[in-house]
Amino acid sequence: MQTRDFSHVRRFVLAGALATALAGTAHAEKKYDPGATDTEIKIGNIMPYSGPASAYATIGKTEAAYFNKINSEGGINGRKINFISYDDAYSPPKTVEQARKLVESDEVLLVFNPLGTPGNTAIQKYMNAKKVPQIFVSTGAAKWNDPKNFPWTMGWQPNYQTEARIYAAYILKNLPGKTIGVLYQNDDFGKDYLIGLHEGLGDQASKLIVVETSYETSSPTVDSQVVQIKGSNPDIFINVATPKFAAQAIKKIAEIGWKPTQFLTNVSASIGGVIKPAGYEASQGILSTNYLKDPKDPAWKSDPAMNEWRAFMKKWYPEGDQEDASTVFGYGVAKGLEQVLKQCGDDLTRENVMKQAANLNFEIGIYLPGTKIKTSPTDFAPLEQLQMQRFEGESWQLFGPLMSGEKGS
Repeated sequence: MQTRDFSHVRRFVLAGALATALAGTAHAEKKYDPGATDTEIKIGNIMPYSGPASAYATIGKTEAAYFNKINSEGGINGRKINFISYDDAYSPPKTVEQARKLVESDEVLLVFNPLGTPGNTAIQKYMNAKKVPQIFVSTGAAKWNDPKNFPWTMGWQPNYQTEARIYAAYILKNLPGKTIGVLYQNDDFGKDYLIGLHEGLGDQASKLIVVETSYETSSPTVDSQVVQIKGSNPDIFINVATPKFAAQAIKKIAEIGWKPTQFLTNVSASIGGVIKPAGYEASQGILSTNYLKDPKDPAWKSDPAMNEWRAFMKKWYPEGDQEDASTVFGYGVAKGLEQVLKQCGDDLTRENVMKQAANLNFEIGIYLPGTKIKTSPTDFAPLEQLQMQRFEGESWQLFGPLMSGEKGS
């Protein structure tokens, strides 16, 4: 009796079963939470398109333009970005309202780059209770780097306390014994700077800081606060204000003929948004820090990454002000989210979004050379380096090394 060899048939059957199993596995690997499908990723955002911090509105507009560009190129891993951005007028109760709308009505996958320390503070517990990523918040408060207590919230930019410690170190080294007057916004944003400044100055703080004057975001101007600070005659003026008020302070100092050494918070170092309105002449010699390549700095005139940004602005956001560093900021942080979503692949769960956000190690060309975007499950601070800069002529001039300003560094 002749026997037939069916081993080849068995091989085919096994191969077919294996292929089917692999296909099933590949299909099973697609995991979605609300806000994600095979074709779309819904991203929520909250910006002050109106109100006292509306100078930052261009950040949201830049991000919208960037996601339009991404969508025109086929999206991220084949999915288009549906960017839903709401105005909160820099008012915390409104931020809460908009966050609830994004999470409960729009059912976004995540809330990306909501702007402002007061507003983000107001929604932090809600976002964490709902287990919805509150990712790359547009504020440098130190509290966003607290993965143990708030595992669903992550910052982006270098924190305010770090920046203030850098200024304190500069003052102790280059302006020893000089007295200090501080103008600060009366909320977590302003108070974070004060904490960092006091920490950085150490036991010299009580001797050197002769006046600390706050203002409310509901105030029309800070003119009276500037005059009050001048009354104590400090050698140094530290301007911890959002753009509208920062520009007013610089202008008022020039108007009353006062000539202190001025420090300006990084979040208000935009030439288009602050320096130009305050006046170039009034702004000469102001000190600040940066981690972005300033669009007006001639050093980056032929820089490939900045040329890429200029081409993006020209095509996708032509009405945007290319002298406003806030557009560079918006472009950079949008690239950060793009990287996270690329790393997520087909696992678009909220848990995986946070897992990937806590596993970053890359560079973005529009940041200063040597600047890394780096996170870990125990370190939710993507950017921790800054470089000192001085305003001269019509642009910022960088000087000194990149510094971290972390405690003990």
